[in-house]
Amino acid sequence: MFSSIPASSVRRRGAARLAAAVLVPGLVATLSLAGAGSATADEAPGHQGGAAATLDGLKTYDTAVLHVNGEDQRLPAGLFEMTVDGGGRLKTYCIDIHNPTQDQAKYLETPWDQTSLGANKNAGKIRWILEHSYPQIDDLAALAKSAGSGPLTDRTAAAGTQVAIWRYSDGADVDAGDAAAEKLADWLEKSAKDSAEPRASLTLEPSAVSGRAGEPLGPVTVRTDATGVTVTPPADAAASGIRITDKDGNPVTTAVNGTELYFDVPEDSADGSAALGVEATTSVPVGRAFAGVTKSQTQILAGSSDSTVSATATANWAKEGAIPAVTAERNCAEGGVDVTAANQGDEPFTFELAGAEYTVAPGGTTTVTVPVVEDEAYALTVTGSGGFSRTFTGVLDCLTTGAPEPANEPETKQASSQPLPASIGGSAEGGTAGTAGTGTGIVTGAGSTGGGLTGDLAETGSSGATPVIAGVAIALVVLGGGAVFLLRKKKASTGTTPESE
Repeated sequence: MFSSIPASSVRRRGAARLAAAVLVPGLVATLSLAGAGSATADEAPGHQGGAAATLDGLKTYDTAVLHVNGEDQRLPAGLFEMTVDGGGRLKTYCIDIHNPTQDQAKYLETPWDQTSLGANKNAGKIRWILEHSYPQIDDLAALAKSAGSGPLTDRTAAAGTQVAIWRYSDGADVDAGDAAAEKLADWLEKSAKDSAEPRASLTLEPSAVSGRAGEPLGPVTVRTDATGVTVTPPADAAASGIRITDKDGNPVTTAVNGTELYFDVPEDSADGSAALGVEATTSVPVGRAFAGVTKSQTQILAGSSDSTVSATATANWAKEGAIPAVTAERNCAEGGVDVTAANQGDEPFTFELAGAEYTVAPGGTTTVTVPVVEDEAYALTVTGSGGFSRTFTGVLDCLTTGAPEPANEPETKQASSQPLPASIGGSAEGGTAGTAGTGTGIVTGAGSTGGGLTGDLAETGSSGATPVIAGVAIALVVLGGGAVFLLRKKKASTGTTPESE
């Protein structure tokens, strides 16, 4: 039953930004301590928790007509399909019409306030549309009766739903190519009501803690929509003696929403760090946002099979001195990344970030917002006392592009035989869709013949030079340091780590 794809046209670099959105998944880099407060980090995007999935392509779709600059552009509109890491399938719609998708792009379940939905006053209406249309309503005769649309197929129902979503997600002037699909889109748009954001499938709050060996390190609170989760102790737990417990010191192997977890580290342990994991199999709530790890069009969940969801949290301990716990989260409201350093040691923790120095008092917390260029890869390295080093990487993709290029700028179009947006493979319903161009970092693709569409398509895909550009961007961010970023010390408080979504 899982088909998929969004109809999207290319983001035009000169286009006006419609929403001052709040986007992008929060980050937590992987941490391993060598001792005495020293640390190294993998330069990979982290995950606040939930489902992680790979885009499989546009599966169930029909046509839509986008009106820009007095011209009509035909493009596909419908459902994406994603494969969940660890098992499961997702159906999603696009919520960023002008931004291309990337073949086999990696996506992470993401809070609304870290996507363009955060600044979109109509975000709740989009969720209503998802809950009252295809594929959540798969009785097409009943859906057609409610909408007064006339007969619907899977393809036209998906197209009509996507068109209605685009009108709210992007403010797009777009119509469905099929008459029944257009009536469905009109009905959904007019009927939509505000709905609250669905709860995350699974997160851990906070994602990093610190303290002295021999004392409970935590709490780390489980937040989940699942009925229960499995708790996995550190990989070397048997040798190290580290346990995951409740507040009374009892070992914990399963948890539910609200469970507080602690790292129980033996008092004679050498300075170091460890990680715990939680995992569950559940249906991800309809309406959860999915943002790309690399530059790829943001999606919103329309349907989920039972899928694997997971989250991790780290602990850092030492006998004396500074004991830091550092996390990072994209902050689209400020156009940057919030790097938060907490210190549970008995000495100040001094760290450098992008050319500036900061000090966190014992028991204190400091958050620094690093401005980051929209749509460009970044790598932010925190280096601190005791040899501490941790790097956070990602792409800031905070804004939808809901307006066309200025009329005096030439517009690039594609014929139907050229690649279609972010789609691969074939579909009995929608025909064979093309693949998007080469993606950033982990994704590759090649153009192929589009499936069953005629007329002009908005530009899609991406340049084959993207990996090179992304690599250069990361290098410049790391090496540029203070020359690239202006830092603002956002806040300093004591005793607590800011709660992340």
